[in-house]
Amino acid sequence: MFRGEFNHTIDAKGRLIFPTKYREQLGEGCMITRGIDDCVYAYDMEDWERFEEKIANLPLDMEESRKLQRFFLGSAMEGTFDSQGRILISTPLRKYAGFEKEVTLLGVGNHIEIWDRNKYESAQVSSVNEITSKIRELGLSL
Repeated sequence: MFRGEFNHTIDAKGRLIFPTKYREQLGEGCMITRGIDDCVYAYDMEDWERFEEKIANLPLDMEESRKLQRFFLGSAMEGTFDSQGRILISTPLRKYAGFEKEVTLLGVGNHIEIWDRNKYESAQVSSVNEITSKIRELGLSL
């Protein structure tokens, strides 16, 4: 399980240092793809294979299935860590997520979300109020 929040920077070449805590769980590298909410997702290879199989097995005769396959599988890239613990994030993924320089990595269970820091902070302010009003609908009580 990935947990925690870490702030890092992406260098001019698009390389991002992953926290040691995450690298230890990911091993040699990870799969990186578009995420929901204009962020990027990083999966360990085992969880990625399970996710990819679910997406790949969706019925091709449904337009929504094909869109999901394009969204997640079409943008996926395998990243390997260099000697400094960095992974190159492709230009299309950086553009999709609007990465400038400062990013936030969040462990959210079976994957890591990578956000442009400003977008993440803005999303958090507005979403907390929305979430608290929906908690009961999700079957949770605090």
